[in-house]
Amino acid sequence: MSPNLSQLISAPTAKDYQPCVVDTLSTSVGVLQLNANAYGLSHLTVVGSSRTEIPLKVATDDELARAKSHIQQAKAQLQDYFRGELTEFHLSLAPKGTEFQQQVWQALVQVDYGQSCSYGDIAQRIDRPKAVRAVGAANGANPIAIIVPCHRIIGKNGQLTGYAYGLTMKQQLLMLESTSKGAHFTLE
Repeated sequence: MSPNLSQLISAPTAKDYQPCVVDTLSTSVGVLQLNANAYGLSHLTVVGSSRTEIPLKVATDDELARAKSHIQQAKAQLQDYFRGELTEFHLSLAPKGTEFQQQVWQALVQVDYGQSCSYGDIAQRIDRPKAVRAVGAANGANPIAIIVPCHRIIGKNGQLTGYAYGLTMKQQLLMLESTSKGAHFTLE
């Protein structure tokens, strides 16, 4: 993976993963809530879902400035993504998760724009071929929608599978990527 692509950053302590800044962005798939800590984007959720109840930590001025910078970068890149002008995010991501979840999320980041794969494919990529169900659970626990593209994971038979924000949003994201320049994904 190119070092310029979004990648997961390890925060020094568990409390450092707690976001200190929140903002929203209106998009064609709904209003998105973005949360960040000083190390990167920690959450990208859909307003109105149960996943937006994220407490903010008290932070220093330096931490707040760094977190706000991560939010602004993410908002700008998301706007380009929804216009069909961006196919690779270049952001620091700092979601809290287990080591296994982090491995799965890093593998998700490597699924190219306009492409799709199955839970089994991700299990193979992380050298855990028998962990298909655990990969599915980690995919479902992904706190950073769209940028960590869990919407690109479909059933082994090519059918759309569950998505935290509903199959309609998943289909909208896949269709956006399939109609943008250079994409190769097609719904069957």
